[in-house]
Amino acid sequence: MAVKKSAAARGYDIIGDIHGCAHTLELLLEQMGYRKVNGVYKHDRRQVIFIGDIIDRGPRIREALHLVRDMVEHGSARIVMGNHEYNALGYCTRARPGSGKTWLREHNPRHDRLIRETLEQFEHYPHEWNEFLEWFYTIPLFIEEENFRAVHACWDGDLIEKFKRTQGGACIDDDFLHASAALESFAGQVMDTLLRGTDLRLPDGMSITGRDGYVREFFRTKFWADNPQTYADVVFQPDPLPPEVAKRVLTDGERKQLISYPLEAPPVFVGHYWMEGKPAPLKANVACLDYSAVKYGKLVAYRLDDERVLSPDKFVWVDVERPEMPDSPGMEDSVAR
Repeated sequence: MAVKKSAAARGYDIIGDIHGCAHTLELLLEQMGYRKVNGVYKHDRRQVIFIGDIIDRGPRIREALHLVRDMVEHGSARIVMGNHEYNALGYCTRARPGSGKTWLREHNPRHDRLIRETLEQFEHYPHEWNEFLEWFYTIPLFIEEENFRAVHACWDGDLIEKFKRTQGGACIDDDFLHASAALESFAGQVMDTLLRGTDLRLPDGMSITGRDGYVREFFRTKFWADNPQTYADVVFQPDPLPPEVAKRVLTDGERKQLISYPLEAPPVFVGHYWMEGKPAPLKANVACLDYSAVKYGKLVAYRLDDERVLSPDKFVWVDVERPEMPDSPGMEDSVAR
């Protein structure tokens, strides 16, 4: 008797940080074979996984949100929360009485600047913006399937397991959002680690001024480093450490702060980190898909099937080129590769 073959497993196209580059996103989707059906991008055999950070900075934030939410609501995509969606919830949510604050996320010049483009583009659509803020609560912090995982910045298995036990799922609620305003709390640690990554304090009161002008006393670290010895083995950020700092040997206390992602674990996909150059895996089962699209880099996707070892050949992208007329706001000039 002939054995009937099972239907082919669905493939996934995991897309990095969009930051309002809606036109570039459309080009990438079309390059991967997605087509609009009744106004929503769909694929016969594949599903998109958005890695978060749909909003802020870019020229078409409102359009990007509509495109992404439509795909999610019609089943042609899934999404995990980025730190910018989380920031928006905090920025637009009033603190509770007795907290000593007006807003969960302080309205200071840096925070104002980060969300400015988003609020400006929704200025005439306040009802829509409120609906999107409500929708952000439905976005999970992580996706965990048998053959892959997705989280915006860092997969911390212990934190995630505790979160699932306490929250009963992968989404936050209003109480968790308010609790997370205290960084030292469990909620604060979950949001900071999963959505922003891990870090170590710079030695001897040192600070670094990043390309964005922000002065930092910490540096971002890898959550997948195998047997690291020095700061250079664990640093993972666009701004390099000074050479004399990079060669410092990690102390036992610093090693204990680091997270390890084992090679036998399913592939995990993150965004967040402003990568440059040609997209490739960070390790056999770890890939970052944020290649600075909104800063005229690349909007990148990984086309995952059932592999356990990630391949450089499975990355696809669209190059975002600077517009020829820099005085024309809201322009995206993108070239598929």
